[in-house]
Amino acid sequence: MAAPRASLRLVAPVWHRGTSGIRGLSKAVDPEGSQRKGRTLLQFLTDRFYDVEAVREYLLRKQVLKVQKKNRSFTYIEERYGPYVAGAYFVLKQGGAVKFRDREWMRANEQGLSSLEFRKLQEVPVEAVDASGCAINYQGLDNLLALKELQSLSLRRCPHVDDWCLGRLYHLADSLQELSLAGCPRISERGLACLHHLQNLRRLDISDLPAVSNPGLTQILMEEMLPHCEVLGADWAQGLKMGPEEQSPDAPSAPPHQAGSRPGCAERPTAHPSGSVGLTQLRGSGWAEGRRA
Repeated sequence: MAAPRASLRLVAPVWHRGTSGIRGLSKAVDPEGSQRKGRTLLQFLTDRFYDVEAVREYLLRKQVLKVQKKNRSFTYIEERYGPYVAGAYFVLKQGGAVKFRDREWMRANEQGLSSLEFRKLQEVPVEAVDASGCAINYQGLDNLLALKELQSLSLRRCPHVDDWCLGRLYHLADSLQELSLAGCPRISERGLACLHHLQNLRRLDISDLPAVSNPGLTQILMEEMLPHCEVLGADWAQGLKMGPEEQSPDAPSAPPHQAGSRPGCAERPTAHPSGSVGLTQLRGSGWAEGRRA
């Protein structure tokens, strides 16, 4: 359930910090800093590092620290206002949107959210979170798992959400009904197999997952694993081998079919007599390993 664009916009206070950092450091490195105001970033990095690899490691470390800072837990807010406000505060600071029960959507802006408004929402559960494109990672999920009444969660295009993150969503199994993972680059079959705990799901979006090797077959298995859930994603035949009549004339011919099989038909994975899905049909894709986790 995506947040509407025309909505009430609220956010936690924004702190304005001084312009320290690279500009300040450049003056300390250059003894004639007042005379060389036009120093570029590249010149600054050249003075501090000896090779390109050191520059790359420095920038990567800065990026990791920035993501970790964004995903810290707001313990002091949770102790004062409760888990609902703390979870909403975390999402709003990330640039997402939240919806309290019987309230309009709240989205970040520059106005801030006063302590008086926090007190009004202390006992109101959060029922929907739109964190599309936010920098949420494994650590940051601590702020969302306390929302025990959460019904809808959108993690669309979150660059740091991976298979390990999906393994923690079982904490929301009793309430979660809608989940969107579309466009997450780090989610594979192993992580999707962990969603078998979410039997109350009614809508799941797994479209556009580049780490999934066989989208069509994965969607079929998800539908059998979550029989009461509408699974959105690729067409079930996507990623399956085409028959000879469906291949272009320039494409190389496929090996002859085995006896008893119908040429040109991609078979859906069958279920065992016990009712479980034949996971061996995804051998090599990591599905079986993820399901056992």
